Parts: sequence; C-alpha cells; structure tokens
Amino acid sequence: MFFKKSIQIDSHIDTLVGHETHIHGDMQFAGGLRVDGAIIGNVIENREHPSTLIISENGSVTGAVEASKVVLNGIIRGPVKSSVFIELQNKARIIGDLYYKSLEMHTGAVIEGKLIYLGEQAEIVPPVDAP
Repeated sequence: MFFKKSIQIDSHIDTLVGHETHIHGDMQFAGGLRVDGAIIGNVIENREHPSTLIISENGSVTGAVEASKVVLNGIIRGPVKSSVFIELQNKARIIGDLYYKSLEMHTGAVIEGKLIYLGEQAEIVPPVDAP
C-alpha cells in the first residue's frame, strides 16, 4: 500500500510577492498567495474563501499569519494559524506560536514557540488549586 496525502495543496497562484518586493502593511488575500519577498504586517486570508499561502525559502512575514493551508520554507515572525494544514519544509522557521489542525514538519524546520492543536476541542477543565 502506498501513502497518499489526504490533504492536497492547491498550487494555483493568484498573487505573487516577488523576490525584491517589500510590503509594509496588512494584507488580506483570497486564493493562492506566494511570498518570495518580505511582508511587514499581518497576512490574513479572506474567511469566506479557504486559501493557500506559500512562503518560499527567500520569503518572510513579520506579523500574524492566518490561512487554511500554509506551505512554509522561509521565516514567519509572529503567530501562525492554519485551519486545515501546514507544511514546514526543511528551511522553515517560525518565531511565534503555531495553531494547527494538521501538521507536516520536515527535518531542519524550527518552531520557536508553542504548538497549539485546533482539532477536536476537548472541554477545558480549570486547574485545581493545591492546598
């Protein structure tokens, strides 16, 4: 039996932030966004349309990131929330907390923060105070 990924990454790119491009400010997107340059600001998908964010080896985001599907091989400095799937390739680096439902992490990827699972939310029981 062969392993087949159950979650496919849409490789269709609607928007490209080129290698020499620097954006200062928040960005909202729909569809496929590929970042080869630098964004200083939050990168958030339009919640009505599940989207794919691809950040290449040369790409970086300094700010919060939210997308249904994320493929990272560059750097994100800020919290990351992936509601469906995130793939951290070998040169990926996250400096911040990662909220995920499904995670694939290659050897060499680094997360400097907490991993918070968004799957089946169990009822949160408050801690009991010790005497």
